[in-house]
Amino acid sequence: MLIYDKVHAMADITKEKFTPVNKDERKNLDFKAGDTIRVWSKIQEKGKTRLQAFEGLVISRKHGAESGATFTVRKVASGVGVERIFPLYSPNIGKIEILKKSKTRRNKLYYIRTKAVKEVKKRLKSITLAKEETPRFSDEEETPEVAEEIKTTEEVKIEETTQSE
Repeated sequence: MLIYDKVHAMADITKEKFTPVNKDERKNLDFKAGDTIRVWSKIQEKGKTRLQAFEGLVISRKHGAESGATFTVRKVASGVGVERIFPLYSPNIGKIEILKKSKTRRNKLYYIRTKAVKEVKKRLKSITLAKEETPRFSDEEETPEVAEEIKTTEEVKIEETTQSE
């Protein structure tokens, strides 16, 4: 009987709150890889704390609901990909908002890193090709007299085609 009371006494001690985070609330957050979330993290500056948002795509969520659970969020800021790894039960996280749910076939979306790089390279390639295709005029061809001559020759060609029909 004495051992039984000690076990219950130990159980009561472990129910004490060791962290300011509501673990049940964080455990029940239903987000996974592919969802877009906004994480409000606490930042201390000059003795004051403020909340700063980090909004992006969840790339991975690791370690389930245990105390060391983490999730990785990726966003693109000023054309540069930025990733942050947040501990799920960290007291430095003010709140987590789920903005958009999406269906993915994988639990870890690490391939998005290379996919983003490929898209950027594709855009740069199309921009450089477009610049090369635009004709470059010399200073002599850009004079207003030459422009008038080009217009008149085009009008003559149009008149000739309409008369022949």
